Parts: sequence; structure tokens; C-alpha cells
Amino acid sequence: MSLWTTAEAQGFDWISVWDHFVPVTPLVAPTPDEATPGNGDNHEAVAMHTALALATSRVRVGCLVYNVSYRPPAVIAKSVATIDHLSQGRAVVGLGAGYLEHEYRKFGFDFPTAADRSTLLASSAREIRRLLDEVVRPAPIQARLPIFIGGGGERRTIPTTAVIADGWNLAMPTLTDFSRKNAALTRHAEAVGRDPATIERTVSLGLCFDEESLPVRFGDRWETLRPAILSGSTQQVVDKVAAYVAAGADTIILSLRHPYSTEEIERFAHEVIGVVS
Repeated sequence: MSLWTTAEAQGFDWISVWDHFVPVTPLVAPTPDEATPGNGDNHEAVAMHTALALATSRVRVGCLVYNVSYRPPAVIAKSVATIDHLSQGRAVVGLGAGYLEHEYRKFGFDFPTAADRSTLLASSAREIRRLLDEVVRPAPIQARLPIFIGGGGERRTIPTTAVIADGWNLAMPTLTDFSRKNAALTRHAEAVGRDPATIERTVSLGLCFDEESLPVRFGDRWETLRPAILSGSTQQVVDKVAAYVAAGADTIILSLRHPYSTEEIERFAHEVIGVVS
């Protein structure tokens, strides 16, 4: 919680949790137990989202993203509406199709095809919108509690986002990928008669000023993810953030990986935010 309160005190305006039952990747040079995907500590998302709401007082509080395979729409809608009350109207609900097969299997869930998961995402998003607007009581404090959809699938997820969502999140994309998918979202929104500017574009980027710590922070995929990690000098970080903003990102969300430090958050706040904004 100290990370959350530090981020809020430093002027950040959005804090999210994520919806995984297990760590995403094993560490580089792991112990035998850590080498098995899915071993290690990771808290549950609804409980953490609630704690986030109670530990903060100003920031938007979100989850990027709830896996729609794990909870029925009614459970997500009721949970987030309650969190909106606990946060005095600051909740954001993010929805995603899920992708970690070993996580599904470990906790007893079937792992549907990509097409089926995308279909479920679309139907769940529609139903959650209906429930939040028409059914849930007490209704959320916000007249329209924002729904964000996470993912970059250009055949299903992005078209769904264009029709349903208030916002969009793309996690750890290269600048080229973000630019292409962002343009696709704009085209799909225009095709259905929607003003593209009504969809908030967010991108999650890693943060690790110390380049030597990248393998420890980001595991065995660190080289693949490196283009989407803010690292190196302050100027290098500023330049990369500015490039994503120029490509259409409305909001940059820092994807932190253990072992992070509050000092790094403070450095980003003092040396980067003011320059880019």
C-alpha cells in the first residue's frame, strides 16, 4: 500500500491492480520452484481493487484488466459498483479476454479458443454495461462508470472496443504496434459512427531506470519487452513517453514489476511528468 499512497502523493492520477492468480512469468536464473510457470505469490484482484480504493483518496482506481473468463458479468458489475461507493466515485473497470493457459489450468478453468474468449469478452462487456446502468443497486456513484477494454486484437477486440468501451488499454506494445492498433481503433470507431475522441487511449509501459535490472524485473522476456520499457537516462525516458503521446496515447500507465522502489516512482514524478505534460 505504500506504493499506492506514494504514487498518489506524487501526483499520479490513475492506479491499477491486475487480475492474475499467479505471477505472469518465472524469474531469470530462478530457483527450481520459480522455474515452473505460475508458482509464486500473487493476490486476488477484487480484494486488491477494494484495498486500493480504501487506501487512496484522489486517484482513479482500476483493474487492468479483469479476466471475463473468471467471473460472471453480474459479479464484476456488483463488485465494481461497490468499489465505486468505497472510493467515492473513482472506480474504473477494465475487461480482458485472458491469455495465460497455465493459469486457467492451475485453478481449474477450461481454456477456450482465442475466438471464444474474444466472443465472451464482447458479450460480457455489453452485459456489464447494462447491469451498471440499469440493474445494479445501489447504482454506482458515477453516472457512467467507465469500462475499459484491454487488448490489441485487430479482428475482434479492437472492433468491440470501438462499439462498447469508454477507454482502451494496450499493454507493453512497441511504438510501431501501438501506432498501428491505435489507428485501427480510430477507423473502427468512425465506421460505426462514433467520435474516436470519446475513447480514452491508454498504454501500459514498463519502468526501470536501471538497465542492468531489466532481467530481474521483467524475467525471461525482458529482451522482447525492452522496446516498451522506460529505462536509461531521464531524457531517454522523457523521449519515449513523448513518442507514445505523439502517437495518440492519452494516458501512460506504468507497469511495475517486483522489485520496484518508491524512489523510482518519485524520480519519474519529479523528472518526467512535468516535462512531458
